[in-house]
Amino acid sequence: MNTKSLKRVGGIATAIGVAAVGVGVGTVLAGIARDALRAEVAVDDGPDDLLTAPDSPPRRLPVRSSDGTLLNAEVYGGDDDDGDVIVMVHGWTCNSAYWYPQINHLASSEGGRRRVVVYDQRGHGLSERGRRRPTVAMLGQDLDAVLEATVPAGRRAILVGHSMGGMTIMSWADQYREKVGTRVSAVVLVSTAAKAVMENHALVPVDLPAYARPFAPLVSKAITSVPVPIPKTSYGVRFSHYIALGPNARKAHVDFVDEMIGACPPRARAGWGSAMGKLDVTAGLAALSVPTTVVVGTEDRLTPRKHAEQMAEVLRRNGSLRELVVYEGVGHMSSIEAAERFNEMLDELVTEVSRTEQRVS
Repeated sequence: MNTKSLKRVGGIATAIGVAAVGVGVGTVLAGIARDALRAEVAVDDGPDDLLTAPDSPPRRLPVRSSDGTLLNAEVYGGDDDDGDVIVMVHGWTCNSAYWYPQINHLASSEGGRRRVVVYDQRGHGLSERGRRRPTVAMLGQDLDAVLEATVPAGRRAILVGHSMGGMTIMSWADQYREKVGTRVSAVVLVSTAAKAVMENHALVPVDLPAYARPFAPLVSKAITSVPVPIPKTSYGVRFSHYIALGPNARKAHVDFVDEMIGACPPRARAGWGSAMGKLDVTAGLAALSVPTTVVVGTEDRLTPRKHAEQMAEVLRRNGSLRELVVYEGVGHMSSIEAAERFNEMLDELVTEVSRTEQRVS
């Protein structure tokens, strides 16, 4: 066979390969779209008052991270609260508003006017994206800067992290082990994972044809790591519901989450999605020597229940597991979907921490 023939054969083989990839990827995407559009429509039972902006505006505190990136931190609650500071860390594509259901409870008279600190992860909300390529280690470094700026000397923090926020806490614990017992009194890991998050999600339908299954990782990577804008359509809300919330979620919750995800800049979404593809913060999980609660919903597609069970087992062996909390029928946005139950759990935790510190003192 001459050179010209070889080139022709090579071109044909390449075209066939490209076509096969296109068919495989298209089949996976079609399967996700099918399941999303067939899923139950969100329950329209009116607004949720817990999702409204808090009545009392926060005190905004600009925090510079170790590389000079400016982070937006917000402090809620009364200055007369001398208890532990509740520091809440949101997840991927969200912002500090994610914690409105908890702020509206904890910082109110009903919740004891607790001091609550939230901040926008870099590239999210009002925080700068910075010039460096996102890494999981950077998440922990940013949290350390926030803790140093917002938790007064002599006081400790109760750390609450959702999804990438939980990964942030574990990243921090790995890098600042000497501070875990002195700066933190308790931890809550919400709908999160310590490793292999991209390999173990449940977004891809299980009934895909055999030829399409090898392309599922490629689709997952494209969904999380390609910096394209998310178009605002009626179908887009259905996808947000399918991906992020439980099947029987309230419309008010779905709309709130969809709006928040859509507001995340594409470059930040893609950068952090790529960073989480290399996630392994198991060393930080093992470093959590304080009482740690793990929370998950049974319908969480992004960080399924097996992640929570694996983390709980590590903590149990280390003597640090306070409780594994499982919400039936709830998806990834568990502290929004099950806000009342979640807030009750936080109240119990705060009371336990206060009693422990009183005995120690």
